[in-house]
Amino acid sequence: MKLQDYHLWTALITPLKPGLGVDYKSLEKIISEQTEAKNGLLILGSTGEALNLDLDTRKKIVEFVLSLKPSSPVMVGVGGHDLGAQREWIKWLETKNIDAYLMVTPIYAKAGDEGQYLWFKDLMDKVSKPVMLYNVPGRAGSWLSFKAVRRLNSHPNFWAIKEAGGSPEKMKEYLKAANGGQVFCGDDGLMSEFAAAGSCGLVSVASNTWPMATHTYVKKCLNGSVTDLPQWKHACDTLFIASNPVPAKALMAMEGRIAHNTMMPPLASEDLKDFGRLKEANHFVNTWYKNNK
Repeated sequence: MKLQDYHLWTALITPLKPGLGVDYKSLEKIISEQTEAKNGLLILGSTGEALNLDLDTRKKIVEFVLSLKPSSPVMVGVGGHDLGAQREWIKWLETKNIDAYLMVTPIYAKAGDEGQYLWFKDLMDKVSKPVMLYNVPGRAGSWLSFKAVRRLNSHPNFWAIKEAGGSPEKMKEYLKAANGGQVFCGDDGLMSEFAAAGSCGLVSVASNTWPMATHTYVKKCLNGSVTDLPQWKHACDTLFIASNPVPAKALMAMEGRIAHNTMMPPLASEDLKDFGRLKEANHFVNTWYKNNK
């Protein structure tokens, strides 16, 4: 299948052991869940705690995932504020058989139109795979520049945008700026609204916890059979009652799908106090999926 055939990409968590090493046994298990659900694999994004992991660990994760030869395509996150470090990261990734890149707006620097254009063009010129640009102002400190997108939409490696700014109206502007490129919803709870506004799919945190259910929900949003389901939004919102991916890891550990809910500092599992809301959300989603699959 082509990248364009995947309408749901799971921003995978990185399961860790209590000693902060990667739990590869759990990682293999959740990748199997995702490929069974026919979801694309996004590794080492913000949900994967990529900026909290050292370079050697990130390389080992990429090599491990590719060694499994998953049937789903693999997209790898690129992000930070040190251009040289990102150049070195993608230079190494270019030697691997990955399928796409997720490139986030430069963090912390609050780059403007020209700065973002120069940043993305520099990196996009150095890769040979499709690139999804990532707007996440809550983390990066600035919005993905519409002007930069309009200048980049003819780049041979431009593929798509992940819009996680929380605004269907802004999503429409990105759709125009992309000029034929795909625009994915980056907020699980807004998928139905984004689908109605022209989004082609979802890059999801919720599909870590509910792989098959989220796949089904996205499909129904895109074909118009689900237009408004407040309970789904409420369930997805519980995955953000503490810093992402603390709640997702907590729920997956409770279900035995990963061995531990360990976070890489500065994140901490102890920052999640309310497990009741997670359990309620889990019950709703599982019941909904049972009745709609």
